[in-house]
Amino acid sequence: MRTTLLRMLTALTCVLAACADIMPVPDFSLERIAGKWYMVGFATNAQWFVNHKDTMKMGTAMLVPTDLGDLDLTYATLNADETCWRMTHLAKKTDTLGRFTFHSQAWNNDNDMRFVDVVYDDYAVVHTIKTKDGVSEVLNKLYSRSAEVSADLQQKFTQFSQDTGVLPENIVILPRNGECSEA
Repeated sequence: MRTTLLRMLTALTCVLAACADIMPVPDFSLERIAGKWYMVGFATNAQWFVNHKDTMKMGTAMLVPTDLGDLDLTYATLNADETCWRMTHLAKKTDTLGRFTFHSQAWNNDNDMRFVDVVYDDYAVVHTIKTKDGVSEVLNKLYSRSAEVSADLQQKFTQFSQDTGVLPENIVILPRNGECSEA
């Protein structure tokens, strides 16, 4: 127990020190990021994830740019009972291309989201710092244009997540899943 606590404190220290300096890709294109993505990878030390990671499955994300340069985010995951879990956010642009902020009503937290690695027709790595009640946690997501992801890309995502303080056991490539019908 003590070792686990020390590892978590070390990871949190790394997060607070290093993650604020992580910048989005310099040539970010809002138009090219648009469209359907599969959420294939998830990495965070957040307790809610640790408690549910074994039951999580791949979902989809629709990214739609607005006329003002913001980004509409719509997430959908098919549940075991064939119902759909859905969530939407309007991510507001910042002065830095590829960086957006939003408040989640569902989780009551503030989110600082950055597209840190993108190959627009293949994958995107999204790094988000979530803050609630003065406590910040990192969430990294791996998006892919297809439900398949190469071993090299999985390794790249794993290494990035570890570099941002996520413990190896909290980095997951999500199993394939059916898709929600359009609502």
